[in-house]
Amino acid sequence: SALLSLPAEGLSISDKRAVNEALLRSGANITEMNCVRKHLSAIKGGRLAAAAWPTPMLTLAISDVPGDDPSVIASGPTVGDPTTLADVEKVIGKYGIELPRSVPEFLESAGGETPKPGDERLGRSRVILVAKPDLALEAAASLAREECIEAIILGDAIEGEARDVAREHARLAIRAATQGISRVFLSGGEVTVTIKGEGRGGPNAEYVLALALALDGNPAVRAIACDTDGIDGSEDNAGAIIGPDTLSRAKSLGLDGGAFLDANDSYGFFKALDDLVMTGPTLTNVNDFRAILVNGK
Repeated sequence: SALLSLPAEGLSISDKRAVNEALLRSGANITEMNCVRKHLSAIKGGRLAAAAWPTPMLTLAISDVPGDDPSVIASGPTVGDPTTLADVEKVIGKYGIELPRSVPEFLESAGGETPKPGDERLGRSRVILVAKPDLALEAAASLAREECIEAIILGDAIEGEARDVAREHARLAIRAATQGISRVFLSGGEVTVTIKGEGRGGPNAEYVLALALALDGNPAVRAIACDTDGIDGSEDNAGAIIGPDTLSRAKSLGLDGGAFLDANDSYGFFKALDDLVMTGPTLTNVNDFRAILVNGK
């Protein structure tokens, strides 16, 4: 949706950018962010289809959102928007988002609300999903099974603070390693980061840094976390990898992983270790991909 931007009448690109940057820093999840962004757009939240009515529309969508909801994918330009202005107010209040003066003025105007499901102007619009996160996880699981590795898919719609999700996944990996079980844990979705430090790094790199700290050098566990579009947040890496020696190598370089995590500087941490995953833009996006390999033997 970042490539398809047209502010609603009375708003500027600068207004939308300011709100979007505040949302990204707040820790809001993708559904909450899209709720706000749809209401500030002239084409999202069903407004593109409404503007084109009665022309028939066919949307071929690649899902990069948990749950594959067409109204959330790319902020649903051709789909009725089930969220309301009241929902926008809740998100803004929940995260304390400061709005440019023109934004509340627009939201309070007659044009502030988006077209809803059932709107006759959307009756000739159809959506087909051509790719989605669960297909990527199933493909990875199939590859693992070909190598006689048990694959556990934890879900394709996992959300939450990156470091919290990482700690929960670390517990699963440690339990499997302790029991002598070899398997790979696969998961997708879109974790988030509430930025409090001044460092660099997207949610996938932050996830694996928190995972490494929670694993504390467990000799049986290795992991990777990447954004499938090749861009972790707004950085130039897709994600990062860790292994049993991640923390010991960092220590030998005088790096404190906990301090880097506190500073939200996972990029700096993994760059120093040469453990960033650099793919360049993949030109597709089915959300985050995470794999934790446990060699329990």
